[in-house]
Amino acid sequence: STALLLAAGTGSRLAPLTDEVPKCLVPVNEISILQRLIDSLQEHKFKRLVVVLGHQGDCIRKFLGTRAGGMEIEYVTSPLYKTTNNIYSLWLARNVIDEPFLLIESDLVFDSEMLKDMLHPDRIAVAKLQPWMDGTTVTINNHQKFVAFYGGNHQRDGKHFKTVNIYSLSRKTWHLVQERLERQISANRMGGYYETVFADMVNEGCLPFSPVFFEPKRCYEIDNHADLQEAE
Repeated sequence: STALLLAAGTGSRLAPLTDEVPKCLVPVNEISILQRLIDSLQEHKFKRLVVVLGHQGDCIRKFLGTRAGGMEIEYVTSPLYKTTNNIYSLWLARNVIDEPFLLIESDLVFDSEMLKDMLHPDRIAVAKLQPWMDGTTVTINNHQKFVAFYGGNHQRDGKHFKTVNIYSLSRKTWHLVQERLERQISANRMGGYYETVFADMVNEGCLPFSPVFFEPKRCYEIDNHADLQEAE
């Protein structure tokens, strides 16, 4: 099985910790975010890891080499990481991945046991919305199907769940996503987020994701110093 790790961002909100290293090499209780991710993937017997590099990418290459955690590691470098966003990073992976895969952001710390239910195609990890969370949310109907994706500033009405930024994509879904990414990139919308592509597909009923519920106190997205303290 294959995992795709998006690790091109500058992590500027964690400066000065990220001045010399990429965000994923920042330690959380003395173990880097990246090492924790590698351990989780190894535990679930992943065989291949593709990493999209940008800011301080050489540090990641040195850290992982060509094999880590029993996985073969391949790299894709984003030449435009300073001016683009994760939509561009995901698009860059189209030439190296043509199989089902787990998409994972490189600033996540979580209990690896929770990854188990993500090992099926077309899943999305979500957590019940907590006061400290911000970013994309989703609503889910009584049949456990997605109703819609929302950007920031959402209502805290109990119906919204936070996306954990881990997705499992079947090959078929990946091909559909690639077509949409292609359109965005051709239109020069490289500063956006792939979540907008997912949102459009959910609205049109052509994204078959099922939710996997992560416990909010067992997963953290580390964007800034407050998140880091909370996770520790």
